Amino acid sequence: MTKLEDLKKHLATQFDISKFKMAHVVGDDVMEINKTDLVPVLTFLRQSGRFDFLMDICGVDYPQRAKRFDVVYHLFSSHDSSRLRIKVQVSEGEPVDSVIRIWRGADWFEREAYDMFGIPFQGHPNLRKLLTHHQFVGHPLRKDYEADRQQSCNDVLPIHFDHEENQRGDVLNENLIPLNIGPSHPAMHGTLRVMVELDGETIVRANCEIGFLHRCFEKMAETHPYNQVIPYTDRLNYCSAPSNNVGYCKTVEKLLNIEIPPRAQAMRVVLMELSRIIDHIISVGTGGLDLGALTGFFHLFTYREKVYNLFEKLCGARLTVSMTRIGGMAQDAPEGWFDEVLGFCKEMRAGVDEITKLLLDNKIFIKRTQGVCPVKANEAIDWGYTGPLLRASGVNLDLRKAAPYYGYDGLDFDVPVGTNGDVYDRYLVRIEEMKQSIRIIEQVCKKIPGGDFSVRDRGIALPEKKDVYGNIEGLMNHFMLVIKGLRPQMGETYDATEAPNGELGFYLISDGSANPYRLKVRPPCFAIYQSYPHVVRGAMLADAIATVASMNVIAGELDR
Repeated sequence: MTKLEDLKKHLATQFDISKFKMAHVVGDDVMEINKTDLVPVLTFLRQSGRFDFLMDICGVDYPQRAKRFDVVYHLFSSHDSSRLRIKVQVSEGEPVDSVIRIWRGADWFEREAYDMFGIPFQGHPNLRKLLTHHQFVGHPLRKDYEADRQQSCNDVLPIHFDHEENQRGDVLNENLIPLNIGPSHPAMHGTLRVMVELDGETIVRANCEIGFLHRCFEKMAETHPYNQVIPYTDRLNYCSAPSNNVGYCKTVEKLLNIEIPPRAQAMRVVLMELSRIIDHIISVGTGGLDLGALTGFFHLFTYREKVYNLFEKLCGARLTVSMTRIGGMAQDAPEGWFDEVLGFCKEMRAGVDEITKLLLDNKIFIKRTQGVCPVKANEAIDWGYTGPLLRASGVNLDLRKAAPYYGYDGLDFDVPVGTNGDVYDRYLVRIEEMKQSIRIIEQVCKKIPGGDFSVRDRGIALPEKKDVYGNIEGLMNHFMLVIKGLRPQMGETYDATEAPNGELGFYLISDGSANPYRLKVRPPCFAIYQSYPHVVRGAMLADAIATVASMNVIAGELDR
């Protein structure tokens, strides 16, 4: 029995499934239902334990249809790694019921769809703009909104909070102290505004304002050919750019139904694990810096620079590498590069041991982080946590093990899992993950497959330069692919990788043209950061700084 057949059997115990359209499309189980069935179906799937994660909610605009919008829900099961995409059609201005009571993590996802498309969610307690500013007019991801239409903002909203059952968010308590933390505060990276009400140094209420770095990655993807989207992915999580490149290209390749050569897979694994190491360096190093541990920051960044040197030798770039291509890699590794990577691993192993002594074994660091703002496992799932923060809360979920790709199932590595979900456990998990990434890289680099670094399908990959300049066939292949562009068949798919901060997913819709019709990115930081006001409530102001650092919020992927 397939998973889809099993799902049909499961739903048939409660619903008339003849009303549902269910199909297996490009490797995904998809179900189209009426909006009246949405909340009952999602409630049943959650409460029955079938799907415990709501990974994403997004909108899709089809202006030629009477029911103009699709509202798309991406569900995931941590039990068997199965996924389900549920779609509901609504007309202009027609509300769809909020599912925030089923998953708390629906909060920002629904606000994003409201902001980007104007889809109202009935029952959402705080349905207001999220990524665009309060003076912004229109909805930027609608097809009739021009990509080059920019709107500036010339003032700032006063301190405000979410509405609660007995309190309006714009009414401040005169007995408490309102305070802005960021975006100018160094711990807020110049891009995050946190508003709090303080009783002494205790946080009574908190709220986040994001969008300061919003560049509308998804709109740019709609206006550029598939391969030209790759440099935009670099600028999502710019602390580990290759992970974004790989995640996007892997999604397009799934839609194309192609498998990249073993050598390209191995190179991608090495790049992703190097990216995991340097991303965790950012988290651990700046986390220590925010608490006053300057030495650890300088120590770790030495190793980050060493990885940049490896990237530069591989492709000429350091921060935003754009190294992957749909179908494989842009070029092969230079001679001796994998040996240099192995040399770095030897150095990095010693460096991780040293940072453990500097930070994790430091009494001051322990007192500042242990027991601070813990998140329980059920709360982490409810919010949609993935990655190190989910594992720090005690949930053993890693896509490299749960849904392996690129040969991860043949590699020997462990998944570190915490117990308390506090700030200390988050750093502990990341330190251990760095050690496991070193193990993975060493295994791959010692057995690098031979063969080509890219598929040689003339409709997918550009020919090598020697062929472009050496024969007419190569020249014409290059010319036609550049002019015509890559054109996947009409269809849609969702694919995800285990990025340094958790599940990085891309929902791709193709209409057969040279540009994606819709490209929705599901960044790990987005689901995690929305929980921040709830996590820090009742904590000290200094603990809020430690907590935001432990979440490793990268504004590029948060705001997109």
